[in-house]
Amino acid sequence: MGMSKKDLSRKKANIKARIAELEPKVRMDPLKRHPEWHDELAKLKKDLEEE
Repeated sequence: MGMSKKDLSRKKANIKARIAELEPKVRMDPLKRHPEWHDELAKLKKDLEEE
């Protein structure tokens, strides 16, 4: 069974909120001392583009 429009919009909003939370951290970490932040940000941006 598919997701409702409300569920899809909530999922998209959660992804955008997480991206907004991670972007400042990633910008302050140019040497990639926390690669998990960079990987998660890339994955979230990819997921957001797919929807």
